[in-house]
Amino acid sequence: MSEHPSFRRSPELMSVGDTGLLVVDVQERLVPAIAGHPRVVWNCGRLIDGAKILGVPVVATEQYPKGLGSTVAELADRLQRRRGKLTFSCLGCPEVFQDLAEGGISKLLVCGMETHVCVAQTVLDLLAAGWRIYVAVDACGSRSEVDHRTALGRMDSAGATLTTTEAALFEWCQIAGTAKFKKISQLVRSQDPPS
Repeated sequence: MSEHPSFRRSPELMSVGDTGLLVVDVQERLVPAIAGHPRVVWNCGRLIDGAKILGVPVVATEQYPKGLGSTVAELADRLQRRRGKLTFSCLGCPEVFQDLAEGGISKLLVCGMETHVCVAQTVLDLLAAGWRIYVAVDACGSRSEVDHRTALGRMDSAGATLTTTEAALFEWCQIAGTAKFKKISQLVRSQDPPS
């Protein structure tokens, strides 16, 4: 069986050839205040690991690291490219997106914090700039659940596609029965984080 399906896939789907992962501001001083933060960080980690297995480029940002600290230790070692920023929108780091576009990336899966501030402003700016955007709803978080839910609704109505960590991992993978699928399957089945 071939690793690549012979049929034409929907342009609505992400693939390893056209998608990057953007991890937004999962930082030391911010994480403890986020509702359900163990699960959000765990899902961000699974997305980073899955992206590495499948060859999806990964970039990350840090909002005002002098005040909010660095990316949390459990993710920092997995992220080679982290950019500091002062703007809430990650488009304040235009070189990140230029590098991705030059590499053939036209879609981005976004995860991180806070859903209603940096994630939402980034997603809305990226949509306006012509990117196709996906948001991993279970890998994003805010201090308040109402802010999280409202931001997801706003991004959805603006044209972003809402998805989940597991759905994204299998979407990137595309096919079962390969060595990469086995690694992705292990990520999906990994034990839930502590609450």
